[in-house]
Amino acid sequence: MILAGGVANQGYQCGMLWGAALAAGAQAYQLFGSGPQAETAAIIATQEIVESFHSLTKNRINCHEITEMNFQGENSALPILKFLAKGGPIGCFRMAAKYAPKAYEAINASLSERTFEAPSPPLSCTAMLAKKMGVSDMHVVMAAGLAGGIGLSGGACGALGAVLWIIGMNRSEEEIGLNMTGSWAGEIIESFLESTDYEFECDKIVGRKFEDLSDHAHYLCNGGCSKIIEALATK
Repeated sequence: MILAGGVANQGYQCGMLWGAALAAGAQAYQLFGSGPQAETAAIIATQEIVESFHSLTKNRINCHEITEMNFQGENSALPILKFLAKGGPIGCFRMAAKYAPKAYEAINASLSERTFEAPSPPLSCTAMLAKKMGVSDMHVVMAAGLAGGIGLSGGACGALGAVLWIIGMNRSEEEIGLNMTGSWAGEIIESFLESTDYEFECDKIVGRKFEDLSDHAHYLCNGGCSKIIEALATK
């Protein structure tokens, strides 16, 4: 729920895409266990589901583009209620019904190759963060595909999405609520923005999109995003 509305109602990548990426990681863990090969498989599968999402939405990936709504602001509950009143969720449910089988097919197709050549670790910023937060091996692999703004696509930071998801798993729906900006999630987002000079998207934080897995792994090995990871790992 916390990833709905494009990362706590921020309007970035559609929550369906975040959810599908987590599902890709779960399947990678079932097939390959933990470690670099599983994390590599999760990222590759996530890249495939991003492509399938693009084909469904005519290259729109962000929630605000798809819904034509802005859920940010001090009282984010108001645009959400307006969205509900206009029947917006019906369109989202229909899109979810179309996207779920496409994502399922993309995940299975990309993971059908039983071996993946993995760069030297660390290779996923989000898996690094998950390990630092002490979650299970399965959750580490599930988080891996969120790296680089979901499958290295350069959107809203995957590490932010990962920490919100990890902490959100231990929160009730009432604690998450509709108005996420002034909640515990809002505090995490503010701390994240302070560590990124108030940039939200991966390609703006890094200054480019990653070319491939090896490029991302090399960036991490050289200390890339360490300040962000450390700031989020303490939440």
